[in-house]
Amino acid sequence: MIFINNYSIRQWFGLYLGPTLAFILYFIPTITNLSNEARAVLAVTVFIAIWWITEPIPMALTSLLPLILLPVTGGTSYETTSSAYMNPLVLMFLGGFTIALAIEKWNLHKRIAMLILLVIGTTSKRILLGISLGTAFLSMWISNAATALMMLPVALALITEVKEQNLFDQQSFQSFSKALLLIVAYSASIGGLATLIGSVPNAVFAGVMSSILHQEISFATWFFFAFPVTVVMLILLFVLINYQFPIHHNAKIPVSFVHKQLLKLGILTKEEKLIFLVFLLTASLWIFSEFIPLHLTDSSIALIGALSLFFIPSSNKHALLTWMDLKKIPWSILLLFGGGLSIATAFAESNLTNWIGGYFSSLSNYPYSLILIIFATAVLFMTEIMSNTAISNMFIPISIGLATVIGVEPFGLMAIVALSSTCAFMLPISTPPNAVVFGVKYLSSKDMLKTGWRLNVLAIFVIVAAVYFLLPSVFS
Repeated sequence: MIFINNYSIRQWFGLYLGPTLAFILYFIPTITNLSNEARAVLAVTVFIAIWWITEPIPMALTSLLPLILLPVTGGTSYETTSSAYMNPLVLMFLGGFTIALAIEKWNLHKRIAMLILLVIGTTSKRILLGISLGTAFLSMWISNAATALMMLPVALALITEVKEQNLFDQQSFQSFSKALLLIVAYSASIGGLATLIGSVPNAVFAGVMSSILHQEISFATWFFFAFPVTVVMLILLFVLINYQFPIHHNAKIPVSFVHKQLLKLGILTKEEKLIFLVFLLTASLWIFSEFIPLHLTDSSIALIGALSLFFIPSSNKHALLTWMDLKKIPWSILLLFGGGLSIATAFAESNLTNWIGGYFSSLSNYPYSLILIIFATAVLFMTEIMSNTAISNMFIPISIGLATVIGVEPFGLMAIVALSSTCAFMLPISTPPNAVVFGVKYLSSKDMLKTGWRLNVLAIFVIVAAVYFLLPSVFS
């Protein structure tokens, strides 16, 4: 009970509100006039959603509640609920996390960042561009939180070098420092848009497509749709950051700094070469598996790549990864994903999506493009104060019912939720990358708020344009 003594007002409020509302919805049928199964699913969903938002217990533990509550209340069977936690996409995430662990363990991410700077250049604007590209690239394959944590030391080393070399006046130094830190945070989120393993909402999208709509979205299909969004957003980010934080003269960090960092890393090790080869083969199979005469799924490819790291020997006679390394796997995210998919499956089986969609029936009078803008704006700004995992788990199933009511294919609204819930840039609490860089003394909440709301607006229009014009042709 020790942790309860440290509860905030928000946590106390959620602790009692969740089960109270669930109790009312479940035991007073006249409120909703739903069938017993649908009413049970709605009550459990409200309970879990409130606890996800207010966090009276860790989100991962809340995500285990469907295993108990859905079967007990009659919402769905235990077999159906539990199978969601071993969904193929959960296994794909597990494989991706494992490969990311190896990259971090052997410092391959630092070498990639330094090599990008060496190729692109070391003037202030080129540094911003190089760090942005490096961060976004890593975030396509590694969680955005881990990417931000990996790249932050690189950014701080560059800031220290600029300060020691006295390359800028005080105002330009402050602009450079803030710009570099925000580039790391925002690029980590933007890069994650491009792949199914880049962010949890993307995988929730694919999981719901499979479990509810019985349509498989491959790694390659999502990539060809979302990668252009990432490219456009990175371009807009670079332009916005340079406008928001002008540097009066485009000073250049000595190339010797990059060489010094590479020298610290030493020569390219055997382990780095092998990990990069595994990573390259895994990524290539994800994208081109449709052209190979083998029945390879995205999940099996991820697991093959991950398991190979436990068999390939390193120079110290151990494997590249050991069982002890798996302690660092973010198991909580896998549980969050499983909990969300179990609720989504229950939504479909109980026909609850159509019931909820009926409440949005008035939207059918508006143009589809306007509906997309409204939906994207609502989801994005809700994500500023709520977990994107919670948002995607709640709204992706609901968007199916809304699409049915307004008479459109559900893919567009589902994709709007997945992409918009990752693009929250205004507040330190909005995303893990925002929180990571906000802890550094050079950055204030005002800097993040001022830049973030502009990037939010740009993100809404880029995402809506991609869903409206690009998604139908790619998904067809």
